[in-house]
Order: sequence, then structure tokens, then C-alpha cells
Amino acid sequence: MKTLLVIGGSGFFGKSILDAFSRNLLAPWHISKIIVMSRNANKLLHDTPDLVGQNVQLYSADITNTESLPFADYVIHAAASTDVRNYLSSPEGEKKNIQAGTYHFCDLAKIHHQNSKIVYVSSGAVYGVQPANLDGIDESFVGDLSKMATGKQDYAIAKQDAEKAIIDLGQYGLNVSIARCFAFVGKYLPLDQHFAIGNFIDDVLKNRPIVVNATHQVYRSYMYADDLVEWLMTIADNSSTDCPIYNVGSDQAILVNDLAKEMAESYHVESEIPLISDSSIDRYIPSIKKTKNDLGLILKYTLRESITETVRQLRIKK
Repeated sequence: MKTLLVIGGSGFFGKSILDAFSRNLLAPWHISKIIVMSRNANKLLHDTPDLVGQNVQLYSADITNTESLPFADYVIHAAASTDVRNYLSSPEGEKKNIQAGTYHFCDLAKIHHQNSKIVYVSSGAVYGVQPANLDGIDESFVGDLSKMATGKQDYAIAKQDAEKAIIDLGQYGLNVSIARCFAFVGKYLPLDQHFAIGNFIDDVLKNRPIVVNATHQVYRSYMYADDLVEWLMTIADNSSTDCPIYNVGSDQAILVNDLAKEMAESYHVESEIPLISDSSIDRYIPSIKKTKNDLGLILKYTLRESITETVRQLRIKK
């Protein structure tokens, strides 16, 4: 039987992994125990006590300065804030946190994780601004970060630096991989942050009008949490000293205005959706051909199924 260490395990990724574990979805990798590490791992006992079963160990430590790490057969490093407000208010501080957390992890991994399979959770932000005429970004794309807004640029630079450190671990003989993650949906997604689909779901649950502010074309795609967990574990399982890099997300793009309209109609709430009057295009969509071809992974959930299941579970939770 195997152990999984999730660093940064109290956020959306960590909770989604624990939820999958509680439903035996990690059985293909023989995971019998999960160690959840975060600055205040015990917060999970308050927020989601149902996820903290007898085979879940909570480990409170800061990855930027902890003196040691527990051994695990699999390691998912997902320690970074996803709240854009943090990057707007303190971009340099958040950048340093990501860098410090990764660099220190790499130092400790050389001691504690020489025989582990490690996946680092990076971001599609490392590609910079996606060209409007490019349907999906593949892993070989090299973009220009200078066109990004300040907070996003600092985040992207930090993730690029972190990736380099993880790749270097492979040269020390460690089995590593990188998952460049895009956008997701699931019952643990924050509903009060910058995630459009989270805001829309919150509107549905509270029977409020779904409001869209953008007057230009904004294209997004969303992967369901269970697919995310399966892809992360599969990528971890295929870690090597060559450090393979894979996009993780859905390649099924949807205009955010259309998403809002469809959700408003499906759940019988009002909507306030402006006409598109600006010709600019904001696209953030991965190509997942490499992930599918190399690892045989597919999207098991459509966007409609993902939203339906998320809303259903959140209504039960209420």
C-alpha cells in the first residue's frame, strides 16, 4: 500500500484529492494513507471534518521553512494561493512565497523523497497571454509575460522559476513531473473569488441574478475535480528524471457570456449579460493532446455534467 503527501493540502486541490480518496477513487494507485501538509492543516477539521478520516494525517508546517518532510510514495506539491486578490495587493510577496516554498521543498526532497514520485502543480499562466487566434496552448508554447497584468505577471514568473527548480531535481535523480493547471469546477472551488464559474454557482445557490461585466470575448474551459485528481495522480505515476510536463484542464472552450446564459436558463435565475461591444479576445484554453496521447487520459465529465454535479452536492451540503 502507498502513501500520498499533499503539500498545500487545505485548498481546492487538497480537498478535492481528499474527497476522491474518501470515495476510493485513489485505489488504482493503491493509496492507503494521505498526509495533508499546510500551514494550518488542522483547519480542515473545522472546515471539512468529513474528509479527515482515520487514514488521513494532518501535518501543520510551512513549506518555506520546515526542517523536514515526511516520506511518501507520491508527492503532490500544490502550495500556492489561488486568490488573485493576494497577488494584486502583494504581488512581490506572493511571488517570493511561491519561489521560497519550491526552492526549500527541492532541498528537502533530495533528502526525504529520493524514492518518491513527485508532481509539481504549476499553472497555464506560465505561457503568458494566449494569442487570440490560438485555440489551445500546447506545452511547447513560449509566450511573452510582459503583456500580463502586474499581479498575474508576478505569479507567472514565480511559477516559471519554480518549474526550473523542479526540473533540476530530475538531474539529481529524482522522479518529477509538472502539471500546468488551468481552470476547474467542483464543490470545493471558492465561490467568492475571481473564478467566474464559482461566482455563477454562488448566484444559482442564492437565487441571485447571474451578472457578467465583460463586454469583450472571454473564453474559458473547466475540468471537473474528479478528472483533475485522476490526471494529477496519473502524471505523478509517470514522473521520471526527465520531468515530463503536461497541461491539465479541459480543451472545450465556452464564451463566459454563453456560460452565464446557459446556467441562468438551467437554474431559472435572472441574468445581466451585456452585449459584446469590444473586439478584444481573452482566451485561456489548454491543448491536452499530449496528455491524452502520452497517458491515455480523457475527460470523463462534460461541462454540463460538472456543473450539475457541483450544484447538486453543494445543495446537499447546505
